[in-house]
Amino acid sequence: MYTLLAVIGAYLLGSVSFGIITSKLFGLSDPRSYGSNNPGATNVLRSGNKGAAALTLLGDGFKGWLAVWLTQRYGPQFGLGDGAVALAAVAVFLGHLWPVFFRFAGGKGVATLLGILIGLNPWLGLATIGTWLIVAYAFRYSSLAALVAALFAPFFYALMEGPDMILLAIVVMSALLMYRHAKNIGNLLAGKESRIGAKKNGGKAA
Repeated sequence: MYTLLAVIGAYLLGSVSFGIITSKLFGLSDPRSYGSNNPGATNVLRSGNKGAAALTLLGDGFKGWLAVWLTQRYGPQFGLGDGAVALAAVAVFLGHLWPVFFRFAGGKGVATLLGILIGLNPWLGLATIGTWLIVAYAFRYSSLAALVAALFAPFFYALMEGPDMILLAIVVMSALLMYRHAKNIGNLLAGKESRIGAKKNGGKAA
């Protein structure tokens, strides 16, 4: 019962789309209407508003961290262990990808996954963020950096903690992130992917 409540709560938390909320606060167009058509920080950055993009990044990352932290902090008194933490992590991630509050049109999960990983193990989060930064700096493709970071995240966790339910959750989330980047993978192969900082028409205030 308590596990189910934790999962539902995590999903609802993940369904809070900071890209859409922040864009409204800044008077920008809905990020689902331009660029990659997803409400993530990278697409919000295409509006030209770095403040809105930064808040989106922090908000989406924070909700991932919060779902894990709450389950770890308060779960044990209700008999919840690592299995519940793993389920809550996947639930908040699914909420971001398919948010019930925004007609199930969500982001691709990069910031939220990073927040989750920091919550699970700060060193794991830092290693994954470092991987993202290195690839992003070298190639200037946010999607490529996300894909490489997601690919390495399970290996980093396995080295630090070993095989368990949380490792399985990370594998599932990494696979979902790659699935959500299917179009980006096609664009990368075709040489059509937008580089970090590139603006798209429609990012200005509506």
